[in-house]
Amino acid sequence: MAVLTLESPTNPTNTPDPYAPERIAWDRTIPFILMHLACLPVFWCGVSKIALGLCFFNYVIRMFGITAGYHRYFSHRAYKTSRWFQFVLAWLGACSAQLGPLWWAAHHRHHHQHSDTEKDAHTPGLKGFLWSHMGWIFCPNYHVTHYDRIKDFAGFRELRFVETNWLLPPVLQAISTLALGWFLGRFVPQLGTNGLQLATWGFFVSTILVYHATFCINSMAHVWGSRRFKTKDDSRNNWLLAFFTLGEGWHNNHHKYPSSERQGFYWWEIDATHYALKVLSWFGIVWDLRTPPAAAYQS
Repeated sequence: MAVLTLESPTNPTNTPDPYAPERIAWDRTIPFILMHLACLPVFWCGVSKIALGLCFFNYVIRMFGITAGYHRYFSHRAYKTSRWFQFVLAWLGACSAQLGPLWWAAHHRHHHQHSDTEKDAHTPGLKGFLWSHMGWIFCPNYHVTHYDRIKDFAGFRELRFVETNWLLPPVLQAISTLALGWFLGRFVPQLGTNGLQLATWGFFVSTILVYHATFCINSMAHVWGSRRFKTKDDSRNNWLLAFFTLGEGWHNNHHKYPSSERQGFYWWEIDATHYALKVLSWFGIVWDLRTPPAAAYQS
C-alpha cells in the first residue's frame, strides 16, 4: 500500500517546548468556551423526540469513534482492520472535535508510558483534578503532534489529511444537522423541530457530552473506583464511567493489559465498544481482536 515517507520526528521550529513549565494558553480556551455557550439555545429553541434522538445517535457514534478508533485502534492496535475502515474510524473520531487521530494517539501512548508521573500530561494525583480533566489540553506543551510516537500510522496519506484538517469532520457534521433541521421544519413540520433545535441538541450538546465523558477517563477514572490489579498508576474501574463511555471506564483493567481490545473482562463488566467490534468482526470488517491473557482471570 502506498504511504507517505515519514518526516523527521523532531519538532519543527517555533513549536512548543514539551519541557517548558506547564501553563494554560488562555486564547486556546475561547473555542472551548464558545462550544459550551452554543448549548444555551436549549432554553428557547425547545426540544423534540427527533432532537433528543439525534443527540443520542451523534453521542454514541462519535464516542465509538473515540473508543474504538482513537483509543483501541490507533493508540493500542488492539485489533486489525482494512485501510478504508481505518479511515472511517479516523473520520468518526475527528467528528468529536478532539483534534486528529495521530495527535490523540501519540499523546495517549505517552500517557501509558508515564501514567500518573510528572511526565504524564493529565495526572490528577499530582496536577489536580481540573488540570487532568481539561486544563492540560490548553497547555502549549501538548499542542504538537509527535509523529515519532505514531510512526505506524503517520505515513498514511488519508490519516495525515484528517490530522491536518481535523476541523472539517465536525464542521460538516454541524452543517448537516442544521440543514436536516431546516428541511424537517419546512417539509415535515409535525415533527416539531427546526434547524436551530437540531443543531443545538444534535451537534453542540452532543459534542459537549462527548467531551466531558472522554475527559472523565483522564480525571475520574484515576480517582474513583475499584482496583482489581496493582498497577504502577492510580487507574480505577468505574462501572458508571464504563456505561457512559461505551466501556472505557474499566480503566484499571485497561492499564494492566492495554493491548486487549476488550476492556470489560467479565460478562457483568459492560463494554459496548467491544460488543460493536465483535459484531463487526462477524462481517470481516475488523479481525484479530486481542483478548485479555489468562493471567487476567487469575488475580
